[in-house]
Amino acid sequence: MSSFLQRFFFFAQYLGKPRWDTGITPPELQRLAATLRPGRALDIGCGTGVNVCFLAQSGWQVTGVDFVPVAIRRARQRLRTAGLKAQLIVGDVTRLERLPLGAPFDLAVDIGCLHSLTEEGIRGYCQGLRRWLLPGGVYLLYAHQPGSIRAGHGISRDDIEASLGDDFALVEYTPGFEGDWKSAWYYFIRRRV
Repeated sequence: MSSFLQRFFFFAQYLGKPRWDTGITPPELQRLAATLRPGRALDIGCGTGVNVCFLAQSGWQVTGVDFVPVAIRRARQRLRTAGLKAQLIVGDVTRLERLPLGAPFDLAVDIGCLHSLTEEGIRGYCQGLRRWLLPGGVYLLYAHQPGSIRAGHGISRDDIEASLGDDFALVEYTPGFEGDWKSAWYYFIRRRV
């Protein structure tokens, strides 16, 4: 993951309700899911499972991964309450390649995880993404960009594309803001190898 202090920050946030846990699936994910035939989906940094539930309700076989055990417990409760099923794993996304995720995925979703990782963590994350996302699969990413209100936070478009390498083709890039945070949505296709 990231530094000890960053890990502590995330664990501490789940003592209450983290600011990023809005309980709402972003319209960008809703629109994308409406255009795809349901298959296997991976939610990277799934938190309390809001998007896991949305994808499961939309017919996807979903696996969610988060390193905070209380977030996964809340995601399991959310699934039970909604009468839905999904696989939830407490795991480190920087070691995604080694996690027991089952078969490869048609869709990978990351809404606010990648931008919190160190350079080393990003390398491990991308290696795992290459391992688990099928050729032709879709990768939807939401990330804060550098230059936001907190120094040293965020990841640039250039750094994302360089980290993914030639294995992914950027189909759509939509910059914007989340309050004072510069952010962007990225839609990638895993190239056929």
